[in-house]
Amino acid sequence: MLLEEIINPDGVLCNATARSKKHCLEILSELLVRSNPEIASDDIFRCLNERERLGCTGLDRGAAFPHCRVKGIQTSNAALIKLLEPVDFDASDGEPVDLVLGMMVPTELDDSHYADIKMITSVLADDGLRARLRAMNSSKELYEALLHGSALIAPGQVRTAQSS
Repeated sequence: MLLEEIINPDGVLCNATARSKKHCLEILSELLVRSNPEIASDDIFRCLNERERLGCTGLDRGAAFPHCRVKGIQTSNAALIKLLEPVDFDASDGEPVDLVLGMMVPTELDDSHYADIKMITSVLADDGLRARLRAMNSSKELYEALLHGSALIAPGQVRTAQSS
């Protein structure tokens, strides 16, 4: 799937303020519901919390990948938050998180959904892209930096409309 099909411009929020990891997941739920308004944000939030209880989704170096399976969707959907001030996300390195790239996938996964998950984790693993995302000051800039930067980090793995 194209990155633009997984994350839309209205699923990106720059310089958000979150009081805690839980509050961050609430904001993420509100962003994710925009791509699937038939799913209640409370349901998405519940699924994200249940997944988080299974194990921390903090990926170290200030990034987190909260994700969950949601009944009633057919495709992967993602949202990105850049926090104004980092929050504790229980990451293994102890670093607070300021970049949160969350995803919801269908309850029944196929190879394309696993590829989407791999694409998102590749994006978050790139030090240079994380630095560029942190330098952005608007949601539009953040979205554009995500799309342009992701095309450079894993050619052939992260596909955007510009590269296909």
